[in-house]
Amino acid sequence: MPLSHPIFAEISSVVDRRGLRALVIGGYVRDHYLHRPNTDIDVVVVGDAVAVAEELGRRLGVKVAIFKTFGTAMLRWKGMEVEFVGARRESYSEDSRKPDCEPGTIEDDQLRRDFTINAMGWSLNSATFGELSDPFGGLDDLDDAIIRTPRDPDITFSDDPLRMMRAIRFATQLGFDIDDPTFEAIGRNASRISIVSAERIIVELNKIMLSPVPSMGFYMLSASGLLKLIFPEMEDLRGVEKRGANAHKDNFIHTLKVLDNVALKSDDLWLRWAALLHDIGKPATKAYDPRQGWTFHQHEVVGSKMVSRIFRRLRLPLDAPMKFVQKLVFLHLRPIVLSEDEVTDSAVRRLLFEAGDDVEALMTLCEADITSGNDAKVRRYMANFELVRHKMVEIEEKDRIRNFQPPITGDLVMRVYGIPPSNVIGEMKEIIKNAILDGEIPNDFAAAYAMMERLAAERGLTKV
Repeated sequence: MPLSHPIFAEISSVVDRRGLRALVIGGYVRDHYLHRPNTDIDVVVVGDAVAVAEELGRRLGVKVAIFKTFGTAMLRWKGMEVEFVGARRESYSEDSRKPDCEPGTIEDDQLRRDFTINAMGWSLNSATFGELSDPFGGLDDLDDAIIRTPRDPDITFSDDPLRMMRAIRFATQLGFDIDDPTFEAIGRNASRISIVSAERIIVELNKIMLSPVPSMGFYMLSASGLLKLIFPEMEDLRGVEKRGANAHKDNFIHTLKVLDNVALKSDDLWLRWAALLHDIGKPATKAYDPRQGWTFHQHEVVGSKMVSRIFRRLRLPLDAPMKFVQKLVFLHLRPIVLSEDEVTDSAVRRLLFEAGDDVEALMTLCEADITSGNDAKVRRYMANFELVRHKMVEIEEKDRIRNFQPPITGDLVMRVYGIPPSNVIGEMKEIIKNAILDGEIPNDFAAAYAMMERLAAERGLTKV
């Protein structure tokens, strides 16, 4: 039973005693019919919702958080988080998505909801306890897998443009379609997204990224005109250019295939972002060579530099997640090049050194990057990737290269030879590091120290 949790009987008792009408509304109701777990309950009350929450809190012996600015209250009890809000009607000004509110009826409150599937409610009054109120056919829309607005979608999206992102997010998460009039209204109102903060947009975009098939959302964002406004670098990947018989692949379509491939293997948001951005530098590096055809030389370098600008504008974190994405964008070609050539110990050591603990994520990205329709080519790449993985395990066990710090430090060189900081110290350290990575000397202090002594002697340095 959807209202079997004891919290609902307690709320019913309070609203009945006060002579108020109340409904459970929104996501909790929707998710029941979708067979999805949900512990967040929204209760709309015709009357003083805060007073209802306070009385309930006293009865249950729990603390009530009151948000006076919004006229809402929230409490937690037995695994449920319940938010109370008074039924209201809303009006909006053109330059803000924050509404002016006034008390209203249950019907007013349902009409102001974003989508029909979120406007359904169950009565909490004892006389009608559990009865479904569904004035806009939300249950039918759930059955038909449709996202639709309760009222004119132009009004819905113009009033609160974030709802355009939410429509696409819900459709992507649930695998639903957006009905034609609703989607057409998103296109007409796309420019209104400019009044929505980047912080609110990225919440929805990240939910799209974490959906089972995230490409769905990006195709809809692009078709609606929203993508070029919120993420123009991604839209710039679109299209195919031809010179005679030579044409490059559509990097927008390719990128979304890679994103979906990663999504099949990992729920890691930042690995998915790395997939989305791995070819983001291609438009800036595209060139045509009559002998080679279309080239994108150094797109991994350009793309990794673009990551920080994109993260900053989209209000994504600028610390470890950004550095992880930058690293994977920069390195994403390395295992592919390895798999095309002979897999040497030296090349694998360098890959382990540069990727560090992120080498498994990098390999997942690179395997996802093989989107060819040629099955034989895909099998060849995957077999070579397996060889690379085997080599990595073998070399890591033998040489302990992953995350290694070269045994010889600049401080040691200065102390042994009594010299100040200088270019010669960096030069010696680099030679020793490369010798270890190339397998010329083992990764241990004694071998590195002996090489330091030889290099110092060649440069006329003497110990103090």
